[in-house]
Amino acid sequence: MLFINFLKKMPPGRLIALGFALVILAGAAVLMLPVSVRPDAGVSFVDALFTSTSAVCVTGLIAIDVADHFTPFGQAVVAVLIQIGGLGVTSVGVGLILAAGRRVGIRGRLLAKEALNVDSFSGIIRLIRAVLFMTLFFELTGAVLSFFVFIRDYPFAHALGISLFHSVAAFNNSGFDILGGLRNLIPYQDNLLLNLTTSGLIFFGGIGFLVILDVLKQKRFRKLTLHSKVVISTSLILIAAGTLLLKATEDISWLGAFFQSVSSRTAGFSTYAIGDFSDAGLFALCILMFIGASPGSTGGGIKTSTFFVVVQNVRSIFVKRPLSSFRRSIAPENLSKAHIVTVLSLGVVFAATFVMCLLEPGCTFLQLLFEVVSAFGTVGLSTGITPGLSVAGKLVIILVMYTGRLGAFTLVSMWIDHPEPRARYTQESVTIG
Repeated sequence: MLFINFLKKMPPGRLIALGFALVILAGAAVLMLPVSVRPDAGVSFVDALFTSTSAVCVTGLIAIDVADHFTPFGQAVVAVLIQIGGLGVTSVGVGLILAAGRRVGIRGRLLAKEALNVDSFSGIIRLIRAVLFMTLFFELTGAVLSFFVFIRDYPFAHALGISLFHSVAAFNNSGFDILGGLRNLIPYQDNLLLNLTTSGLIFFGGIGFLVILDVLKQKRFRKLTLHSKVVISTSLILIAAGTLLLKATEDISWLGAFFQSVSSRTAGFSTYAIGDFSDAGLFALCILMFIGASPGSTGGGIKTSTFFVVVQNVRSIFVKRPLSSFRRSIAPENLSKAHIVTVLSLGVVFAATFVMCLLEPGCTFLQLLFEVVSAFGTVGLSTGITPGLSVAGKLVIILVMYTGRLGAFTLVSMWIDHPEPRARYTQESVTIG
């Protein structure tokens, strides 16, 4: 009873963070059960915790191969954890309440509002229903299209299982696979259907549910909200720029460059061995991973809208015009939050990379930076060093994945509850640059 009262008094942000942590721990415990682990494979608690964190944080980094170490039941558990992590603990909880025919109270609506990053309670339950139906639609469509590819190489039941798992992982921007042998999608690097299906799932999962609903409602680009215009335009520009950069730096096909450009912005699937990429290619991927997906989506990173606002602010300073875009002014609080998110995120990446350099002297700086950015952006791409990390190194990556999923800004702000001061100090200039 005391614990329930404690939870009721807890601010929404802290409660959501606690919910993610509890799901991660529960997932690790289930993955340690004999029914989850193959008889000829051993899974340590750290590796189970790493896998559970990577799944709930929809990352895709793996310390052990899911197909080689877990039974079909264990693989299903990983898929469920990915689904919970992608939709959010709160959205799944409210969805279960609705499915049971019960009424969602004010507390549940407040948590859903915080989790979905919306400004109002108005229509929050309809929004959650729409999110659940959209998820079901995209994942079933992706599974059907993927099945036509996997049925060529696997028996019916196995192909069906792979297709469902792959579709859930792709739409939730989590780079897990159950093909075995740490191959990811390399055997299908030239398969147009699977590449386009996976890219489509990643894109729609990464632009955010609010944007999809806005597009379905308005139909025309010029009628969309400013947020939707920013997300769609920035996403398409980043995909195009990433494709050109990767094609210029790596000996890969145009299809491969396009797929990696889409996937690197929080999905983590790969059709080429990332460890064989040049330093220039890895650095380009780091930039894309750090920017990530969009607000209200299943992806991570600082988000496309944050990147857009920061770039537009720099542009507005140079051209000496007010901060605006698409004939709309951008609110000052949006600019402040964008800079805070970027600075905090850079701080997390720098600090974690420094610690990893101390813990993993056998790896190069770029390998460790890539691993940290991939974890923070909840991407899942790796140069291949993840299974060989020390226990301490894995724990650092676990913490970075958790921070990246919740957001550095959220983790910091949820512990600060000071009232805004009424007094203001005298303003004075500081020399910059």
